[in-house]
Amino acid sequence: MIYVAYGSNLNKAQMAMRCPKAECLGSRILGGWRLVFRGVADMHQESGAMCHVGLWRITDECEEALDRYEGFPSLYLKHYFAPQDGEPMMAYLMNSDGISMPPSYYLESISEGYDDFGLPKSFLGEALDWTLANQRGEGYLSKRYR
Repeated sequence: MIYVAYGSNLNKAQMAMRCPKAECLGSRILGGWRLVFRGVADMHQESGAMCHVGLWRITDECEEALDRYEGFPSLYLKHYFAPQDGEPMMAYLMNSDGISMPPSYYLESISEGYDDFGLPKSFLGEALDWTLANQRGEGYLSKRYR
């Protein structure tokens, strides 16, 4: 399975702890998707948007570990992509529509992941700007980030 990471799972050190058998495959841009924050990272579909993501090849054990970490199926659901140029991919998308800024230590983890994958931090800045301008309702903040 190819797993699409866009938040804290871009951080290679954290993924090594959660999913030691995961193999980093590099990055790609998903057209029609935007990185947003609902307290924690999420993606939502938006025409004309772009989201930089990291790709991991994961095992069944990795997927089980990610299911626990992502709070599947309560907090996040799985979304499957069928790209025309390769294998199907899976990402976790939130079951929430609140928009709120992330805590700084969570954001730092994502920023390190952007460095790990060589992703342009300008897109992370755009996601934060969009989130700030569109805050509505409470986002989700896991106990581990409180």
